[in-house]
Parts: sequence; C-alpha cells; structure tokens
Amino acid sequence: MRTYHECVPCFISQATEAVRFVTDDREIHDKVLRGVRRMVDRMDLSQPPIAMGRHVHRMIRRLAGDEDPYKEVKERFNRAALALYPELKERVKRSRDPLAAAVRIAIAGNIIDFGVNRNLQESDVHEAIEQAMEAPLDNGALSDFRKAMADASSILYLGDNAGEIVFDRLLVEEMPLEKVTFVVRGSPVINDATMDDARAAGLTDIVEVIDNGSDAPGTLLESCSEEFRERFETADLILSKGQGNYETVSHIPKRIFFLLKAKCPVIARDLGCDVGTMLFRRK
Repeated sequence: MRTYHECVPCFISQATEAVRFVTDDREIHDKVLRGVRRMVDRMDLSQPPIAMGRHVHRMIRRLAGDEDPYKEVKERFNRAALALYPELKERVKRSRDPLAAAVRIAIAGNIIDFGVNRNLQESDVHEAIEQAMEAPLDNGALSDFRKAMADASSILYLGDNAGEIVFDRLLVEEMPLEKVTFVVRGSPVINDATMDDARAAGLTDIVEVIDNGSDAPGTLLESCSEEFRERFETADLILSKGQGNYETVSHIPKRIFFLLKAKCPVIARDLGCDVGTMLFRRK
C-alpha cells in the first residue's frame, strides 16, 4: 500500500502526540516536529505509511534516550488482557463455532493501538469485545480459512500489539498448533509486541514464536531479517493482524487473511469499508 497526501497531516499529528507521551521536554518536541517536516519533504510516496512511522519513532526514541518508552503501557495491557483471558477462553469454548468466536475476539483486540489512540482505556477493550461478538463476519472468508488451515503445512501469524496478542492466543489455540509460527517485532516500536510480550502472553508455551528482525510498526520486508523473509516466502498461509501489517503486506501475492479494525480513512478507503469496521478478509 502506498502513502497518500492525506497521510502527511497524520504523520505530524501522531508524531506530536507520541513525543508528548514519551517526554515533557519541549526542546525535544520541537526537534521531532522539525525532523518530521524534513522527512515529509524527502519521503517516497510509493512506500507504505509504516516506512515513515519507522523513521519517526526511531527519532523519538533517540532524542528521548529511551529504547522502549511504551514499556509500562505494554505491560499494563498485557496484564489487563491476561485477566480477561480465562473468561474469554470459556466464552470461545461455549460458543457454537469456537473458531468464529476466536476470530471475533482477536479482531476486537486490535483496538489496543497506541499509535492511533493514546487515550485508550481498558473499558474500551471490553466494549470492543462486545461489539465484535455482534458484528457481521465474512462467512465465506471463514470457510476459506478453515480449508486453508487444513491444506497448509506452515502458517505464519503476524502479530501486532502488546496486550492484543493475548486475544490472538485465543485464535491460535483454535488452529493446528504444530503448523503455527507466531511473529513479533524485532525490537520495540510504539506498543507493538516483542518477544518479551509473547512470553508474557503465554504464546511461547504453545507455539513457535520468532521475531522479524525489524523495528518497523508493520512487516516492512526490506527491513526484516533474512531468516524471517525466508519464513515469509515459504509459508503456505499467512494471517496478518492489524493496520500496520495490512499496509505492508496487502500487495504481496500470497495466501493472506487479514484481521483488523479500520482505524483511519485511508485504510478504510483501501478496504472499501467505513472507519471503525472490524474485518476478517482474505486477500
């Protein structure tokens, strides 16, 4: 997915909010704003928005002198999601279609995104779960997903945010575990999940978990490790979670299923839906 002109004000707005979250130092705020403006002048619009996001958050971490400024936020939402896990696990177990229920809950977890909403509260997560359980689900995509899982020898699940990956665990547990490899970011960026978060969520206890070697808030293949790119290339089936992964892999000719909430007008337009729509869609 390319970058559109509408993305530029969003880069500036998100960078401003992010640096204010990370530090109260106004001098650093000014440096980040000037830096983003310079980046915008040089940016390649053929690249996905995530490419710009990667540079912006690198700059914020460097100027603030903090390699993981969202660490406490990630830990808080990991704990909150884990507290919900037993109840949600039982809900999936009792449902008529456990896979469909797990897909809905996994999509609901995509609301935990501090790159888009830094005012997110735990009550918002509860509300998203209830909305997801009632929202329409593409039964054709779900049927295709069942068949694709049965046919696949290897499944790559591209994770997104900390906390959210506890909801992903519920879906992973409804999949053939011996086939699944879960993927996290190679190093901290915003509240995206890393290996530490995968351990906290219990994912490392049930499936293989690898990192992609990148600090981009998505799956920007050119920034990923050679090992991950090989795994991506050879995977029979890919499950892509969240906007960042959608932006970076939606153009790739592979069997990919997308789970996300459309959180911005550009993504919603690309998907042909309204902002706020929760989606499970095959490529």
